[in-house]
Amino acid sequence: MAELTFEQALEKLENVVKKLENKDISLDEAVKLYNEGLSLSKVCYDLLKKSERLVSTKMSETGESPFDLE
Repeated sequence: MAELTFEQALEKLENVVKKLENKDISLDEAVKLYNEGLSLSKVCYDLLKKSERLVSTKMSETGESPFDLE
């Protein structure tokens, strides 16, 4: 999953959420989807943090003030 782009991971996560909203899935399938969603969420978070660090580094190199998103 680590090779996914942010957009790909987000799209997959949205699909997982849609499937979880379906009340006709089994508990086993729901647990499987939930775990997949957690993994995809982590991929998205990690990619966002990586991008934030890159932008902050570039801003520092050019003398601009880095921002804090938290």
